[in-house]
Amino acid sequence: MNLAAIYQIYLKHPVVCTDTRKLTPSCLFFALKGDNFNGNLFASKAIEGGAAYVIVDESEYAVGENYILVQNVLETLQELARHHRQQLNIPVIAIVGSNGKTTTKELLSAVLQTKFKVLSTPGNFNNHIGLPLTLLQLEKTDEIAVIEMGANHEKENALLCEIACPSHGIVTNNGKDHLEGFGSLEGVIRSNAELYDYLKEHKGTAFVNGNDETLMIHSSAIEYRIIYKQADSTKLEYNLAQLKPEKLQPKIVFTYEGMEVCSPLSGDYNFDNILAAVSIGRHFGLNQQEIKQGIESYEPKNLRSQLIAKGTNTIFLDAYNANPSSMEVSIRNFAAMPGENKIVVLGDMFELGPYEAEEHQNLIQYCEGFHFHQIILVGKAFFLANKNHTAFETTAQAAAYLQSQSIEHSYIFLKGSRGMKIESLIDSIH
Repeated sequence: MNLAAIYQIYLKHPVVCTDTRKLTPSCLFFALKGDNFNGNLFASKAIEGGAAYVIVDESEYAVGENYILVQNVLETLQELARHHRQQLNIPVIAIVGSNGKTTTKELLSAVLQTKFKVLSTPGNFNNHIGLPLTLLQLEKTDEIAVIEMGANHEKENALLCEIACPSHGIVTNNGKDHLEGFGSLEGVIRSNAELYDYLKEHKGTAFVNGNDETLMIHSSAIEYRIIYKQADSTKLEYNLAQLKPEKLQPKIVFTYEGMEVCSPLSGDYNFDNILAAVSIGRHFGLNQQEIKQGIESYEPKNLRSQLIAKGTNTIFLDAYNANPSSMEVSIRNFAAMPGENKIVVLGDMFELGPYEAEEHQNLIQYCEGFHFHQIILVGKAFFLANKNHTAFETTAQAAAYLQSQSIEHSYIFLKGSRGMKIESLIDSIH
């Protein structure tokens, strides 16, 4: 069956599922494959569970009129998403970068939603599977899409751009994320610049942080470029939003066109995310009240930049993920926060490849420069790199240690890669 015919079926059954445990009545089930699973094996179960059609790529599982046989299920899913996006003449804003993608996505969505009907990437649906699933949620009534893209190898952002066909885009920053896959910081920069390449070729609009020299250089060939940056002036010129925060901790406060705006976020790196949302909101015609409302309505969640009160203690939780760059800016921000008796709990950073030992050692040294009350290290890489601090090979061991301590009137920072589940230590702090 060709793509046009599949698209007509999708229009009648616009809910797409890839997991038989999450079926909805009359959905389309795409039998995806992975290293350890084969969705074709669950095709009949999907029909029994209420799916209207299943899309398979192994002929022995196409056993009835509700079974659609294609050459490759994943590629069909991606092509269907691209085709659907192309039918909708709306702005699609792509967000890539090493750090801050999700916060920028959620901030920007909160701002734009004060005026438009917005679809934004749910959760972490930002890869070669999650992105098409997100695009296939677009409805005719949606006015703007805010799409996060996540990559861990070169050419992946280029593929995601070909699927999403973004009209606008932003690279949040370049940092030391997924070094195992990218090979080096230069590989990271090239990967993120794939969005710039797409926008240049398709005459799209790039929003660029003017304080970041690398981003300015790599975006310089784009015809339509809107620059934003922190600056002493609060004057807003034609395509340049210049703002400077009055406070960065414990919450960000700044003045925008004479109006004070207070965000629950903290730190200069989060102010960059706010600046992006202000600039993009302004580009799409939002007034200052709408922008203020959107910025102030965003509450950090999902283990990102959360402030949590626990007894007499205050916990700064930023444990969704971690890499050397995000660790450094978060630690620096925590050090600048008001308060004494600060404890830092760091979990291993994953996907660093040959840089693992060096980067963990570097981060310990960086952390020592702030003279925290205590540094607690969790994970095998930190355990091997440790010389002077309390360290544990597992999160469970760290939890037992914290449970045995009477920590009071302290400020506690928790951060680590997703697989470390550092957030589970909150229950051990009392």
